[in-house]
Amino acid sequence: MSADAPSSIGPVIATLNVAIGGAIGAACRYQLGRAITHVTGAGANFPWATLAANVLGCLAMGALFGWLARDGGAGETLRLLLGVGLLGGFTTFSAFSLEMLQLIQRGSAGLAITYAGISVIAGLAALYAGLLIMRGAA
Repeated sequence: MSADAPSSIGPVIATLNVAIGGAIGAACRYQLGRAITHVTGAGANFPWATLAANVLGCLAMGALFGWLARDGGAGETLRLLLGVGLLGGFTTFSAFSLEMLQLIQRGSAGLAITYAGISVIAGLAALYAGLLIMRGAA
């Protein structure tokens, strides 16, 4: 669900679809986190809310991708609104998982493993670098 895929709808409308979907997805993610924290308790030692958002987002991305592939006429607008926007706002892990599966299905399992490894290691390193930068600025 690449955000830079060519669009048959204008760039302003495409951006609005992503923004509207993203706002809804982010609000849903926030409410899911609140609900799970209420159930598991604020002091839970495991990130249940993030895990739930990632798994639910992947389930929804798989269903959306399968539906769009089956019903090709559903269009770019729904891909942008629901896939890039709503699910992107809910969890980017669903897009990451879709891209991983696409690489594997194309016979590029090594590239998929490389992508996963770089994503996790570079993400953790970048987060740590950001923390160090801000600690130094304080």
